[in-house]
Amino acid sequence: MVTIVFSHPWHGSFNKAILDTITEKYEQENTAYQVIDLHKDNFNPVFTEEELALYSKGGYKDPLVGKYQEMIKKSDKMIFMFPNWWNTMPAILKGFFDKVLLVNFSHNYVGGFNALLDIKETLLITTSESPTEAFRLAVEQHIIKDMLSPVGFKNIAWMNCEKTAHGPEENRKQFLEKVKETV
Repeated sequence: MVTIVFSHPWHGSFNKAILDTITEKYEQENTAYQVIDLHKDNFNPVFTEEELALYSKGGYKDPLVGKYQEMIKKSDKMIFMFPNWWNTMPAILKGFFDKVLLVNFSHNYVGGFNALLDIKETLLITTSESPTEAFRLAVEQHIIKDMLSPVGFKNIAWMNCEKTAHGPEENRKQFLEKVKETV
């Protein structure tokens, strides 16, 4: 099962065009997939005091956290799609990682830090106005190496479409073709 985590609030965005390109391809191929649309789900990325009290035990109060964990358990491939805002992911996606990748779900500390997830393939698809090099360190070091790999996301690839808003239309068309080939 492929799980796509979509993190853009505007359904008229280029990110939504990317999502549509992926889901259309999966439909044509009969590839099983599911979409987590954080904004459409009204996911609250902010910890409440009550939630934070449960954090170190791997507990949660938000029913979406349990729903998302069940979806991830069924996944062998995950795609995270998001715009690059201020050289990182939107707050809603950071909150998703904070609240969903909990101890005893994604990792534990039995005899040291241990990954509990076994996601065979992971793809990050980002969009930006800035050149890709401007935030390569943030994505490759902080998101991939420090956050996803340690909890069991494997074979992680990243692709970015730069000059999304003000670049030529041909740039976006070529990127959608690249997405089709990659997924």
